[in-house]
Amino acid sequence: MEDKIRRMKELVSTLSQAGRAYYQESREIMSNYEYDKQYDELVRLEKETGIILSGSPTQEVGYQVLSELPKEAHQSPMLSLDKTKSIEDLQEWLGSQKGLLSWKLDGLTIVLTYEDGRLIKAVTRGNGEIGEVITPNAKAFVNIPLSIPYLGRLVLRGEAVIKYSDFHRINEELPDVDAKYKNPRNLCSGSVRQLNSQITAQRNVNFQAFALVTAEGIDVENSRKHQFSWLESQGFAVVDHCLVTRETLPEEVERFAEAAKSYDIPSDGLVLLLDDIAYGDSLGHTSKFPRNSIAFKWADEVRETRLKYIEWSPSRTGLINPVAVFEPVELEGTTVSRASVHNISIMEAFELGEGDEITIYKANMIIPQIADNHTRSGKIQIPSHCPVCGGETEIRQVDEVRSLYCTNPDCQAKKLKSFTLFVSRDALNVDGLSEATLEKFIGAGFIHEFADIFHLDQHQEAIVEMEGFGQKSYDNLISSIQKAAHTTLARVIYGLGIAGIGLANAKVLCRTFRFDISAMRQASYEDLIEIDGIGDVLARAWIDYFSNPSNQLLLDHLLEELDIQKETVATEEEAVFSGKTFVITGSLTHFSNRKELQALIESKGGKAAGSVSAKTSYLINNDTTSNSSKNKKAKELNIPILSEEDFLTLLEEAEGGNHAD
Repeated sequence: MEDKIRRMKELVSTLSQAGRAYYQESREIMSNYEYDKQYDELVRLEKETGIILSGSPTQEVGYQVLSELPKEAHQSPMLSLDKTKSIEDLQEWLGSQKGLLSWKLDGLTIVLTYEDGRLIKAVTRGNGEIGEVITPNAKAFVNIPLSIPYLGRLVLRGEAVIKYSDFHRINEELPDVDAKYKNPRNLCSGSVRQLNSQITAQRNVNFQAFALVTAEGIDVENSRKHQFSWLESQGFAVVDHCLVTRETLPEEVERFAEAAKSYDIPSDGLVLLLDDIAYGDSLGHTSKFPRNSIAFKWADEVRETRLKYIEWSPSRTGLINPVAVFEPVELEGTTVSRASVHNISIMEAFELGEGDEITIYKANMIIPQIADNHTRSGKIQIPSHCPVCGGETEIRQVDEVRSLYCTNPDCQAKKLKSFTLFVSRDALNVDGLSEATLEKFIGAGFIHEFADIFHLDQHQEAIVEMEGFGQKSYDNLISSIQKAAHTTLARVIYGLGIAGIGLANAKVLCRTFRFDISAMRQASYEDLIEIDGIGDVLARAWIDYFSNPSNQLLLDHLLEELDIQKETVATEEEAVFSGKTFVITGSLTHFSNRKELQALIESKGGKAAGSVSAKTSYLINNDTTSNSSKNKKAKELNIPILSEEDFLTLLEEAEGGNHAD
């Protein structure tokens, strides 16, 4: 008994830490697979001993909310769902009843309240009893109706999600590998809980309704299926679902499993809900689970393989990530041979060693992860020196997570990512300076700071003799560098790599400070947070960057090498598109490319965005009648679709109107 209680204490501590990290801080210190395994072990031990320890995650619903958002108590507790991985268990649970089978979406649960046909409140699930009020952010979701035909009091629940396609697009737009999001759920959680709703609007957050809580005076014929249909009639996107019986359940589960392989919305299983509302409600609930529904978790496809070695991958921040390299295996239809171990804590928990027999699975059928280590030799040596620069490493512990860092401030890996961003297309756009070439030049001592790129001609002889180079390659590189020296201030600001400052924000900052770099460098926190799109985090990142004398000196040296074109801020009369947001798609005929059209829009005070949302004023697409996804979204939101001719007419009329005044 003592051993079992000791093990229960270990499990409660470990699972609680993992839960806090996942729900409060949008990070992972344990795989879903390992969490479920330990959770199930704790449930079993509690049944065997008849003891439930204080703080056991089997009894608590979620965790305390930690943010600056307003808090509000839910009218009724939002419970978790009991779960199974067995179709037979689902059939036994359903019995002779009809059920509604739907996706178990992997996002953030939201409660919406409507009165008099208008959205008045949106609250996150929080800890199940108290949530965070995110009403302004919910209004920026791409598909939540702000007004509906029904005028009574309506309360419904649903999941805020970010689609895989949007997740990959957003990550691709982040040049810094360390800034990329690990999964759509983390991105969604951070997007929904923003203090600046404009950031939420840029993330394409979707809402999928999955429960009607209250709708006064509406007869849904005692059927959850009818509830879903009624919600759809009010303009809500409802989670994909189907009606099932005990007999049809296995076939429908298999259909969902097949669809999951290409489903664009993150899901970690299914939900089975009793269709008979009165009967389901009569069953009540336990202290943790409702009895009218149950979750079905996918049985992970697990493959055995052999760990070859741990690869240590340094990053621009100095963090050195362990990556497991193993003998290739087929998993969920693809061949995989690598899996991130994330940090030393997880690596040590698995007691990894070269040659160990390990099992691999794909989290949510997407991301390769280690499931278990059968050998547990624990023979991996943590490197005392950085594999790139040879500098000393150190282990740092933050919030109970141990990670490895390179301590050398001049580490080439740290510089490499910075220089890669600096020469990228949207920054200085230097052709011929790939990451591999930069690595060679940095290693040879040719480049120590940004300004050194414009003096590579001092190393002509050495560069020409380098493998992969020759006189022609050298000449092309120097020509590209000379061309890159003629640039814009926004490109320079973006190229500096200030945390969170993308090209769009760089342009906004330049226009706000009237392209005065001196004023930008001296900007106060108060000045910055007043700018549209610049919140607390970006303002502090900006202040931190320019408070470092070394960064100021690097910029001084860089500016001496550049010919920055003079730009002016549009006058009030010229800014005819002020407050308007355009989305450009499809091929163009009047303009050479989208950037040219985008530049015109910005010169007239407007903004150009990458995706259609409720904030979009116009969609520009020469194929105005096509059934493209952007056209469909624009039509759903009643956003005008303009051809280039229509746009030019709009511009002419706007400028004519100003002149007429």
